[in-house]
Amino acid sequence: MTPTELLADAFDRVRESAEAALEGLSPEDLAHRPRPEANPIGWLVWHLTRVQDDHVADVAGTQQVYTAQDYVGRFALPYDAGSIGFGQSSDEVGAGTWETGLLLEYLDAVHTRTVGYLDGLTADELDRVVDDRWDPPVTLGARLVSVVNDDLQHVGQAAYVRGLLGR
Repeated sequence: MTPTELLADAFDRVRESAEAALEGLSPEDLAHRPRPEANPIGWLVWHLTRVQDDHVADVAGTQQVYTAQDYVGRFALPYDAGSIGFGQSSDEVGAGTWETGLLLEYLDAVHTRTVGYLDGLTADELDRVVDDRWDPPVTLGARLVSVVNDDLQHVGQAAYVRGLLGR
């Protein structure tokens, strides 16, 4: 298995886990917050997909799926088009409305773009510096692992909230 095949497998697991967390949920389930400040399932899956979309588009030098395929308009969220969820207030998190089919469609479109990007990479390219604002500078490999890590944490949170719903 090559390093890029390993990364593709990790992103496959993110998608599969998010699909399982969303399966059969109503808009009310997706908006449920177990505590007033907790993140709902719909927002968690939207956010993890936005992070992947934003970060992979950045390193690939492409437009985000969110804007290129008008998911920003289709979701019609009360957020700035560039928002990926970082730093949002509890009120902002709670302002979204969610639909399973649209979340799954966006997740699949981002996943397809991500694995397509990975398919063209060589192992040597994973050492390319993509962010020199850090010490040490962030390589492409480290950035992609960071995205997988962030996504898996959020999909785990979504699965936990789903469990609290008894689903």
